Amino acid sequence: MKTVPCPAVASPAWPRPQHMPLGRLHRMAWRAVGAPDGEPWLLLHGGPGSSCQPGMLRPFDLSLQRVVAPDQRGCGASLPKGRTAGNHTAALVADMETLREHLGLERWSVLAGSWGTVVALAYTLAHPQRVQRLVLRGAFALSRREVGGLLLPSSRVRQSLGWGALWPVFPGAVLPAALRRLTQLIQSGTPGVASLRAARGWGLLETAAAARSQRRSLRHAALTAPRLAASIRREWASLRKAERRAMARLKSPGKTRADRNAFAKFRIQAHYLSHRGFMRPGELDRGVLQAARHGTPVDWVHGRFDAICPPANSRRWAALGRSSGGAVSHEAPHSGHLGHEPDMLSALRKRVRRTLA
Repeated sequence: MKTVPCPAVASPAWPRPQHMPLGRLHRMAWRAVGAPDGEPWLLLHGGPGSSCQPGMLRPFDLSLQRVVAPDQRGCGASLPKGRTAGNHTAALVADMETLREHLGLERWSVLAGSWGTVVALAYTLAHPQRVQRLVLRGAFALSRREVGGLLLPSSRVRQSLGWGALWPVFPGAVLPAALRRLTQLIQSGTPGVASLRAARGWGLLETAAAARSQRRSLRHAALTAPRLAASIRREWASLRKAERRAMARLKSPGKTRADRNAFAKFRIQAHYLSHRGFMRPGELDRGVLQAARHGTPVDWVHGRFDAICPPANSRRWAALGRSSGGAVSHEAPHSGHLGHEPDMLSALRKRVRRTLA
């Protein structure tokens, strides 16, 4: 699951998106950045409901690599924004294949993070011959533990965020009921105060979970790696500012552009989480096994302090791929969930640029 935006990069310029019609319901926004004839990569964002951002280009060497960055159906610059009709994982997989064919690419490598790892494994399961290599960060397993850990905050988390009864899911609620309640509020055609607080609160919970991950990373680094700790501290301070701003907005009157974007994002996220990502039991495992059968190298990179997607997800899938004869590596950088944290970014650069050495 994607949390907060990555910092932007100064260059190259983040181009205006192109739009590809996907039947009558959707138009997918996509961008191509980097060397036109460079090593092709597909960049899959998290969420569900987020979008590609310029900061996500930082692992690449854009003088030698070409990055294709689509916004998934209903997300980011794709149109209509926030639309759930005709929006499911099999459609996302078909969209990626349509884009590859449009670009005339025989194969491409894939960098995916969080929810994007689900789409990447589903794509690999359907089109293994089109995947050169996979680099999967902070893998999401669609488990109740992961989703409930975010949407069913403990009393301690509620108290630390200072919002009392503002979150519309009451303590002790079970996950299916919580998702139904949130979906009802987020999908509302005429959002009221409760709907606005649900959208703002959902964003706050994501930011707070990412901040907890970074705080754990910082505490450990302060004892073992002081130089790294200084870099983490700067990232954590920025994230804490974002958390405080989100807390201050909870009770603000009126709806802003940021609120409209949040409604679109969480409308998509509620839709996918309510349907367990539209993935059947064992389907993610089959994607891992498919990569192993086809000899597709897979690099699993998962922050050891990730408080959103458990690091055990990547460890288990790496072991499954390795036991099936796959070309697998696993790395646990000194980081939380986010792709731009210092040690995570270093690990991703090493994996993504490996073939350029």
